Amino acid sequence: MSTKPSHAAGLTRRRLASLVPLLGLCALGSSRAGPGMAAHRRDSRLLLGTRVDMLVEGPDAGQLVHAVELAFAEMGRLSAMMSRYEPASALSAINRAAGQHAVAVPPELMTVLQTGKALHRQTGGLFDMTVGGLKSWHFEAGSQARVPLPEQLAHELSQVGSQGLRLDPAAGSAQLLKQGAALDLGGVAKLPILAAGLRRLQDEGVRHALINGGGDVLYCGSWQGRPWRIGLRDPRRADRLLAVLPLSGQGVLAASGDYERFFLQNGERHHHILDPRTGRSSQGPISVHLLARDVETVNGLGSAIMLAGLPLAQQLASTHAGLDLLVLRPDQSRWASPGMKALLQKV
Repeated sequence: MSTKPSHAAGLTRRRLASLVPLLGLCALGSSRAGPGMAAHRRDSRLLLGTRVDMLVEGPDAGQLVHAVELAFAEMGRLSAMMSRYEPASALSAINRAAGQHAVAVPPELMTVLQTGKALHRQTGGLFDMTVGGLKSWHFEAGSQARVPLPEQLAHELSQVGSQGLRLDPAAGSAQLLKQGAALDLGGVAKLPILAAGLRRLQDEGVRHALINGGGDVLYCGSWQGRPWRIGLRDPRRADRLLAVLPLSGQGVLAASGDYERFFLQNGERHHHILDPRTGRSSQGPISVHLLARDVETVNGLGSAIMLAGLPLAQQLASTHAGLDLLVLRPDQSRWASPGMKALLQKV
């Protein structure tokens, strides 16, 4: 998981600019509630390698300020624990000790690692946290963007494989067995971290909230008595939306795509969703949106669908009650599950 701004930081800001009018927001900060009126607050911070936006509504403006600070603090704590770019993180300690010894890990990190191992089994190896070993790929802003040499990629690919990650939940430790191996939790840790922020808001009595982290959206309640209106970004035009989803109650809308962290070389798009079988960027859909009530239902599946393609999306839609999907193919044609079709609205 990156804690550095990506190439797409500007795109994330443009996406938010298109999201804000849909939510009926026009200003940062909080508004004081008048008689019979709710207070509102919007705040944005850089976390998880992207911009995280938080919108909350409640009867007490001061309570909202306090709750937002606590939620961002909790997400910041977990992000610092699970970032491979933070030298002091627990995840970096595991990567440094690869091929040497086991490392004690906090319970929150152990839960994410166990989730990643389970996803590896469930997706037939398509989801693999050890793609962090493909270190010659660089998608961060300011990095040297180039396609690795074949021999370099082959060497790094030999270090990829979740069977090389040993977890001991009883001892609270994790170990990478191969020297040079590394974990990247970008595909499995962000949603639980955002969920921890939402739980903190709810613990503080906030009943209407939305957290948007790089296109992954968690929400509860509503906004000014109406459903949240979430814009789905067109992956090929940052200034356009594919559609709008009106959402209320509680749920998560997860997004995966080839447009957030990428570079072009010789007309070919190379992006951060790497295939553990080839060491190269996925060649399937260009974007995937998954809608469900809870993070556990969708976590990690977007990356797997980007690799496996539409058949996996259709299988998941038919076997997972409460899961709806929208898949955009390379020719920009769409496939949507019945539940998603019923919700989608034109812009």
